[in-house]
Amino acid sequence: MDSYFLGGDIGGTASRFVLCDQAGTIVQRGAAAGATGHTFNAESRDRLAESIAAIAAQITKPVDAAVFGLTGYGPRARGDIEDMLIAALKLTRAKIFISDDIELAYRSLFALGEGHLVSAGTGSIAVHLDSEGRLFRIGGRGILIDDAGSGGWIGLAAVRALYRRLDEEGAPGDMHLLAEALYAAIGSDDWSDMRAYIYAGDRGRIGALARSVADAAEDGDACANAILREAGAELARLGNILIARNGNHPVAFVGGVLKLHPVIAETIRQRLAGEARFPALDQAEGAARLALSFFHAASSGPSA
Repeated sequence: MDSYFLGGDIGGTASRFVLCDQAGTIVQRGAAAGATGHTFNAESRDRLAESIAAIAAQITKPVDAAVFGLTGYGPRARGDIEDMLIAALKLTRAKIFISDDIELAYRSLFALGEGHLVSAGTGSIAVHLDSEGRLFRIGGRGILIDDAGSGGWIGLAAVRALYRRLDEEGAPGDMHLLAEALYAAIGSDDWSDMRAYIYAGDRGRIGALARSVADAAEDGDACANAILREAGAELARLGNILIARNGNHPVAFVGGVLKLHPVIAETIRQRLAGEARFPALDQAEGAARLALSFFHAASSGPSA
């Protein structure tokens, strides 16, 4: 009887899954609504249960083992999420491995202890998993504290630069391309609308402003270009901390920020004290292959 292995990547915007067979051949891909691992919130918990149920409903083969990575996951939620997966997939606990999305990304790219990972999307975080699976992380504290180099950080840096210029000179001056891009993104050039946009509490919307900064840089705005260079320097800083504290291993940089503008990766390469990699990462596929590798290793269920 054939065996099949499921990988799931549960993200806030969308959830994706991949099913592969025992030879590692992908037999199915699919998607469901986004969710998070924040099961302490009833609404978030219901969204996650619905996302998992939607994935299970699409699967065309019986699943032998599953690996899921979830944004916002913490160990306290493990039992709750395992129960959802057991009910949906008809698996035992020993056949399920759950991690946060960053640990999943690391395990998809490196063997334990063999690399470092810097992830830059709406937020930023850097991690190393040592040879025993112990997680070392830096950053990832949210845009109110830091998240340097992230989409949220880029967006806030641009808004800050613009309004400082307006305070000083009363007009954007040579920052007019950046100003126009930001105003277009929020649909207004009025401060009250910008204030409402920023303080609405939606970090995803703030992170989306990074695209406007990149567009302005493409059009030749020097301030926008400088912000993106600084973002690259901040991400390289995270990588350098990992190298200094956990050894000179290759550093993989992943996330949407790396796709914004070439100057970000260029700056990372200039500033990183080691080897920089920019891999294409399909976390759902990586999770499926991890499930397969755990099966081949005759694991009774990896520890979280």
